[in-house]
Amino acid sequence: MTRPKITIYTDGAARGNPGPGGYGIVMLSGEHRKEISQGYRHTTNNRMELLAVIVALESLKIEGSEVTIYTDSKYVADSVTKGWVFNWVKKRFKGKKNADLWMRFLEIYKKHIVKFVWVKGHANNPLNERCDELAVEASFEPNLPEDTGYKPE
Repeated sequence: MTRPKITIYTDGAARGNPGPGGYGIVMLSGEHRKEISQGYRHTTNNRMELLAVIVALESLKIEGSEVTIYTDSKYVADSVTKGWVFNWVKKRFKGKKNADLWMRFLEIYKKHIVKFVWVKGHANNPLNERCDELAVEASFEPNLPEDTGYKPE
């Protein structure tokens, strides 16, 4: 069986940082397209950037998929491609923000073959722009849930 090839675009946004925020995802596989978004009452941009990647990977139905994730978040892309997050694990995330999400990410990350590609945000990339629209729209939804993992400093 050949591995499914999935292309994922993600973006996160927070108004106020911290403040209301959301994430947006566009997933492509062959001729299939799926959009996902969610907002939260009080969160940060980095949490939403990372949560977008997590939710996208968690929504994949077939383990071992070949996934290319396009993100405008240097925080997310560099943390994985430069290996920082794997060093944080060895140090039990001591002094690192968003440990709850990074641990959740690592659980799903190991189930797929994932490659990150950084794209410049707000640079007329239609799918990145769509993710941004979804993220911002989600942050304005009424009755937003709490981001229960967010810990103010």
